[in-house]
Amino acid sequence: MPKRSAGILIYRRAGNGLEVFLVHPGGPFWTKKDAGAWSIPKGEIDAGEDPEGAARREFKEETGMALTGELAPLGVFAQPSGKRVLAFALEGDADPSAVTSNYCQIEWPPRTGRMIAIPEIDRAGWFPPDEALAKIVKGQRPIIEALLAKLAGAAK
Repeated sequence: MPKRSAGILIYRRAGNGLEVFLVHPGGPFWTKKDAGAWSIPKGEIDAGEDPEGAARREFKEETGMALTGELAPLGVFAQPSGKRVLAFALEGDADPSAVTSNYCQIEWPPRTGRMIAIPEIDRAGWFPPDEALAKIVKGQRPIIEALLAKLAGAAK
C-alpha cells in the first residue's frame, strides 16, 4: 500500500487577489533550489490517525502554528514517488516570519554515515497562484489547481 500524507493549503484574499501559503524544505539539498521545490505543509499519516488530524498536526510541526477552522477536502493526489497526499484547504492567514519548524536528522553528505539535524522547512511565503504553480513541486501542482477550481465553483 502506498504511503499516505496529509496537508493543508491555506489561502487568503489579499489586495492583489488570491494568495496561497507554501513552505520551502530545509537542509543542504534544498538550499539553492527555488522553482519546483516548495510544498504545502504536509506529512505522513500515522497508523490509525484521522487524515484531518494528521494534516493539522503536520502543519503545527512544520510551521509552529496551530490552525483553527473547518478544513475543506481538496482530494487525494498521487505523487511521482507513489505516495498519496490527502489535501485540505483553509481560508486563513499565517505570518511567514513567525514560522518555527521542527528538526529532523538526515545523513549528509549521502552515504557517509554522518548525521546532521535540519529544519523540516527553512522558510515560508505567500504567493499568487501563477507564482505558486511555478514554485511548488510538480506532484503538488494539482492541489493548487483543485483549490482554484473549488473557489471558482463557489463563486458561481
